[in-house]
Amino acid sequence: MNTHPVDIGGVTVPNNVFCAPLAGYTDFAFRSLCYRYGAGLCFTEMVSAKGLLYKNEATRMLLHRAAGEQNTAVQLFGCGPDILRAACESEELEDFAVVDINMGCPVPKIFKNGEGSALLGDIPLAAKLVAACKKSGKAVTVKCRTGITEGKKVTAEFAKACEGAGADLITVHGRTRERYYAGEPDYAEIAAAKRAVGVPVIANGGIFSEADARKMMEETGADGVMIARAALYDPHIFAEIEGREQLRDIRRDAEEQIADMLPFYGERFTLVQMRKMVSFYIRGMRGCAEYRKRLFAAGSTEELRALIEKIFSACSEKGADH
Repeated sequence: MNTHPVDIGGVTVPNNVFCAPLAGYTDFAFRSLCYRYGAGLCFTEMVSAKGLLYKNEATRMLLHRAAGEQNTAVQLFGCGPDILRAACESEELEDFAVVDINMGCPVPKIFKNGEGSALLGDIPLAAKLVAACKKSGKAVTVKCRTGITEGKKVTAEFAKACEGAGADLITVHGRTRERYYAGEPDYAEIAAAKRAVGVPVIANGGIFSEADARKMMEETGADGVMIARAALYDPHIFAEIEGREQLRDIRRDAEEQIADMLPFYGERFTLVQMRKMVSFYIRGMRGCAEYRKRLFAAGSTEELRALIEKIFSACSEKGADH
């Protein structure tokens, strides 16, 4: 795939292969891994604008960044223009140059509050949210879907309204809220958004390989791609898409994540999180079902580390490291 830098409202990121914001996964340690393999831009997990203003400690922890995380964008969700603007102007977001507004989350709790993908049904409000955030002086991006239902897709209209309100970049997940994550992405709708606006459009949905990324770019004319679930299975996908000759060392990746997380999150959270992450990383490996059982039975990070060592030593001996 042809990769190139992307300008986002005056903020230039090194390439057009982005890592999606993934609630429960894209913490600072995982983002560091994605950047190492070549991600051009990563996003925080979804952060509540209201929770940020109420000084919620769990919300603030989502904003923690590793040393050197200069370009990382913060993803906010909410449906109040004043609240979103205040969040953008808060001390906690002072060092974030790019703010992404979530307008695509399909989760019922978010949708019922009029947030996330519910905004696809209220285009004037969506535009007001973008305009309010732009008043903070930050670069503002939007992540949306093609519509709420299959019967009413609004991609081009929605993208145009967001651009008119000041959005500097728009990411389109090529599925409606109704479809969640099922089926092939709607290339035609992403292409329609690209034709409708002059700002960069990033295509998201169903990209699990370099071939998928290339097809997405060819079918939509998008300015780049955003990788979601595939990054959880294999963060090396960024190097693959960019055509970089960079070998993956899963054992080292897991060890470094644990080492990064422990001082900040502590033993319990690190253990629970890394049992999940390593179970993703060994997907497709010979004997992975049995390994997963043992991973989730680990009672400490030291036990987890020892098990990771055993797993990859055994795989190396069998000549099937991944």
